[in-house]
Amino acid sequence: MKVLTVVTHPREDSFTFAVTEKFVQGLRDAEHEVEVLDLHRIGFDPILWEADEPDWSDSKKIYSPEVQAEMARMKEYDALAYIFPVWWYGIPAMLKGYIDRVWNHGFAYGGGSKLHHKRVLWLALAGASEDHFVKRSYDSMLSRFLNVGISNYSGIEDSHVEFFYDTLEGKSEIMEGLLERSYQLGLHYEDVA
Repeated sequence: MKVLTVVTHPREDSFTFAVTEKFVQGLRDAEHEVEVLDLHRIGFDPILWEADEPDWSDSKKIYSPEVQAEMARMKEYDALAYIFPVWWYGIPAMLKGYIDRVWNHGFAYGGGSKLHHKRVLWLALAGASEDHFVKRSYDSMLSRFLNVGISNYSGIEDSHVEFFYDTLEGKSEIMEGLLERSYQLGLHYEDVA
């Protein structure tokens, strides 16, 4: 399977990138073809300007060259993975801007358009504990947003969110466990449910 893996974090030495490295290693060990798309390093502009604003009356609208290039990139892959920190109980602005601009009308939805990808896996790195997220339903809120509001709406039925809790603890046993988990998620990408 060909898996486009999109990562967003301003620092390459972050735990988000360590998780990405292990996840990609698992994908490759399972003989998947993978490309890592680092939104910060490619200088992706997350701001939705007029050129990329959806035109509800024109599902064949031509978007900006940057967005067209990313749409073409997505078309080359069977499946998707997104790795990101959870900030303010949601996805970072960079990733939200990427989805706003690239998963656009006439490509991901609208006018009979849907994405062709078999599945999407969202790896969400949360600094707080699982209890903290569950107590206020932050986990179910974010899962519903990503699985239903974005993926399902765009035609991807097989969408799954994996939370990596306690990433700010810094305890070696927690961090090593999370890195091993990310490797296993890559290794068993097709089976994650």
